[in-house]
Amino acid sequence: MKKLANLPFLVVFAVILVLFACKQNDNKDNGKETILKGKVTIIVDETLKPIIEDQIEVFENKYEAKITLDAKSEKELVQAFLKDTSSIVVLSRKLTADESKKFEFKKIVPKQTIIGTDAIAFIANKNNKDTLIALQDVIHFMQGKRDSKIKGLVFDNPNSSTVRFMNELAGLKEIPEKGIFSFKINDEVIKFVSENDGMIGIVGVNWLSQPLPAMKDYVKKVNVLNVKGLAGSGYFAPTQNNIAEGTYPLARDLYIINCQGYSGLGMGFASFVAGEVGQRIILKSGLLPVRTPGRKMLIRNGINNDKENEKK
Repeated sequence: MKKLANLPFLVVFAVILVLFACKQNDNKDNGKETILKGKVTIIVDETLKPIIEDQIEVFENKYEAKITLDAKSEKELVQAFLKDTSSIVVLSRKLTADESKKFEFKKIVPKQTIIGTDAIAFIANKNNKDTLIALQDVIHFMQGKRDSKIKGLVFDNPNSSTVRFMNELAGLKEIPEKGIFSFKINDEVIKFVSENDGMIGIVGVNWLSQPLPAMKDYVKKVNVLNVKGLAGSGYFAPTQNNIAEGTYPLARDLYIINCQGYSGLGMGFASFVAGEVGQRIILKSGLLPVRTPGRKMLIRNGINNDKENEKK
């Protein structure tokens, strides 16, 4: 009889266990990463930090996602990427053949999504009235041919994508020591140039179009120079129009590279940045989007009615 008396209690206890197990499974599902939900770390080329910060802020406001941005120099970024510190990066170039092979060995095909085009800008102190500069003069200075008015070049970081880009143009493997200065971040370059005449700073244009509040006064004290390319005779500023027309010689494409190997938050974020909202953010930042976001036209009935009355 005691066993029968305990039966209702056992049934209730079993039901509670089932409900608890279901609840635990629901919690696991709720915490599962999807293309629009979860947590992920993205390593970003330091020269591209401002625009990606804007993208992350809007993305997190729209979805249940938490994205941690880790800004590094290009060389540090690639090393961390290949060591699986993060499976999502933002670069100003595609992966090289050797870098891609390392992922093929893991049976992962990197998804490389182009999200826009930015530019490397040359800046000078406001006291320097000459706002024109020839790219060939900068290359000659890096090669040790000091036949120009340039007193020195200032880079953000010896391991940055900016240094790599300019070294490739100059045919150099390493940044020269004489007449070349480097700091750690773009803000330090802007500040240094704003306080020193004759120095030419080399920075990502995004740091000039979207300066931090503390940097606005320093940005006002520098001129963004018009650059003459290696071919042609015209001088061009790093504007959206000039980048789009291909007349500015220091433009570079930007990529989100995802090696998660599954449909995770990295894929969702890349699709967002390459989509309507993300491309509009890039357009407003002063960079060139991959595709121009569409415009929505709203025609008010009141205006139409007024026109019809005028005709009568």
